[in-house]
Amino acid sequence: MKNTLLFILLICSSCTVQRINQSLIKSDVFDKGHLGFMLVDPDKDKVLVDINSDKYFIPASNTKLFTFYTSYTILGDSLINGLNYLEKGDSLIFWGTGDPSLLHPDLKNTVALDFLKNQNRKLYLLDNFDQVDAFGSGWSWDWYNSYYAAERSALPVYGDIVRFAKSEGDSTFTVYPPRFESSMQLTEPRGSSSSSFRREHLENKFSYFVTSEATDKRFETDVPFITSVDFAAKLLSEELGKDVTVIRNPSYFHQQPKKLLTVAADSIYSQMMKISDNFLAEQLLLLVSDQLDNKLSTADAIAYAKENLLSDLPDEPIWVDGSGLSSKNMFTPRSIIALLGKIRAEVPLDKIKAYFPAGGESGTIRNWYPSDPGQPPYIYAKTGTLSMSNALSGYLLTKSGKILHFSCLMNNYAISGNELKAELTKVLYYIHDKY
Repeated sequence: MKNTLLFILLICSSCTVQRINQSLIKSDVFDKGHLGFMLVDPDKDKVLVDINSDKYFIPASNTKLFTFYTSYTILGDSLINGLNYLEKGDSLIFWGTGDPSLLHPDLKNTVALDFLKNQNRKLYLLDNFDQVDAFGSGWSWDWYNSYYAAERSALPVYGDIVRFAKSEGDSTFTVYPPRFESSMQLTEPRGSSSSSFRREHLENKFSYFVTSEATDKRFETDVPFITSVDFAAKLLSEELGKDVTVIRNPSYFHQQPKKLLTVAADSIYSQMMKISDNFLAEQLLLLVSDQLDNKLSTADAIAYAKENLLSDLPDEPIWVDGSGLSSKNMFTPRSIIALLGKIRAEVPLDKIKAYFPAGGESGTIRNWYPSDPGQPPYIYAKTGTLSMSNALSGYLLTKSGKILHFSCLMNNYAISGNELKAELTKVLYYIHDKY
C-alpha cells in the first residue's frame, strides 16, 4: 500500500512539473523574447524546471542579490564603519568610507555629524573622492537627472540627492536639504505632466513647475546633485557651523585609522532590496572595499567576491556595478539559483523575509504576485527592470510547506513589463498552489 501511494504521489508530482514546464514553453507571451527560467526544490536537491539556465542574461537589479550577499558576508548585519579618522594634535583628519546614511532623507543618520560637531579639533576632510567614479561602467549619460542614478561618492551627504515633496492638502512643496531652495527657478509646464523637477546637466541649478492639477496631490521626487570633495566639505561646514578644510595627502591613507560606527547594515539592506535602491547598492560595494583594504573600489570589491565568495557558482558572473544599472552585467539563471542557495544557508529565513520584497505586500512587488486573501505572502524575491530586461529571482513558498528557489530572467521583449509580470503571476501561483 505504501509503495502504491508513493507511486501515485510521484506521478502527480511529475504531472505538476510537466504542466509548469508547458506553461512556460508554450506561452504566447514568453515566446516573444528570450526566457531563462530555473526552479529548484532544495530539500530534494532536484531541478524541477530548466529553460536556458546556462545562458547569460542581462539581470538588471537582480545584480543586487550579488551585492547583498557580498555585503552581508563582509559587513555583517550590525553597525558599519561610517568614517575613517586620525587624531593629530589639534587636528582631526577624516575621510569617507562610502557610508550612504549621513543625513540621508530616509535613513536620517546623524552619528558622523554629531561626532564632528562635538570635536574641539580643527576638521580636515582628506580627499579620497578620486577613488570613486560618479557613474558606473555602462550607465547612460542622460540618467543624470534621474533618482535611480544618484552619483556614487566617497562621502555622500543627503544621499547625494535633493528631495522635493508635498503632502496631500499642503499648498506648497518642501525641499530637502533646504539650502537648495535658492538654486531653484520656476519654469513653464511641459506637455501633460503635472509636475517636473530638473537639474541642469553640469550645474546644481534646478528648474521646476507644478500645475494646478497637482496642487492637491502628494508627490515625492528625488533629483541627484553633482558632488565633489569640495562640495561635500561645504555641505558639512554648513551643517556643523564650523570650517571643514579639504586636504590632499595620500600618505595618511597608509596609516591605521580609527573607525566610527554609524548605522546598522540591516537598515541599508532592507531599503536597498525592498525598493531596489541603486544608490545604496553602489555605496555598499564601496563599504565592502573599505572594509577589505581601506580604499574605495567597486572593481576590487567585485573581484574579491568572485574569487573568495562566488568561485563555486556554475558560471562566472560578468559583474561590473552594485546596482544592475549597467547592461554590461550578465548572469545565468543557474548561477543565481546557486547564489540563492548560499543566501538561504547563511542568512536566517526571518531576515530574508525582512530584506526581500514580499509579493502583494511590500517593496517592488507589493502590487504583484499576491497570495490568497488572508494568507501570508508566498513570494520573496528580487525584481529587475531595464529597457528590454525583466527579472524576478528568489523564494517561493508552496501550500504544501516547501520553499522552492526560482530565477526568471527575460530579455529582449518588445512588450510591456506588466504583460510579462501578469503571465509570470499565473505560473508562480500555479507552482504555489499545486506543488
